[in-house]
Amino acid sequence: MSEALIRFLQNRKSVIRLEPPAPPETVIQEAYQAAMRVPDHAQLKPARWLLIQGDGREALGQLYAKALLRRSAEATEAALERSTQMPLRSPLLIVVIACVSEHPKVPPSEQILSAGCGAYAALLAFEAAGFGGIWRTGDVAYDPLIAEGLGLEDNEQIIGYLYIGTPSESEKQRDLSVPDFEDRVKHWPLT
Repeated sequence: MSEALIRFLQNRKSVIRLEPPAPPETVIQEAYQAAMRVPDHAQLKPARWLLIQGDGREALGQLYAKALLRRSAEATEAALERSTQMPLRSPLLIVVIACVSEHPKVPPSEQILSAGCGAYAALLAFEAAGFGGIWRTGDVAYDPLIAEGLGLEDNEQIIGYLYIGTPSESEKQRDLSVPDFEDRVKHWPLT
């Protein structure tokens, strides 16, 4: 087993502070190729991706604010402003969408997990290319108005938003220790 690959996987981290530049199209294509190699029972390809850059980020922020007002008519100006600024946290956003199909052997949960594995594979590919990213969800991932505004079909759901860009200098200095796993792993049968 490649020691470098194991260390890379063990040191993967979410990057909160992202700045331009975004990855070039060649790196984005490589991330998609990595995402297409995840487990996919019956090869249903149960994910699709929306890229949002440039002015699209401002439009998405307006959609977020509109959805917030619909969820809470009492939303403050500060909350609305935060909503409009959320997509500006990185130069590239990728909306990962699970496309669930009726299938006699592949339940919806497997299709959603496959889409999620694709999102993770893409994050790894971006990090391997020297970029950073973070997978975000929250209300904006589950709001029906946002799903409609992004053109999702009835059989689709947002898995998350991948915020992708260049790690800021402060991110490069951030200390991230490896989480302890011993209390999460047991041998079965339990003794």
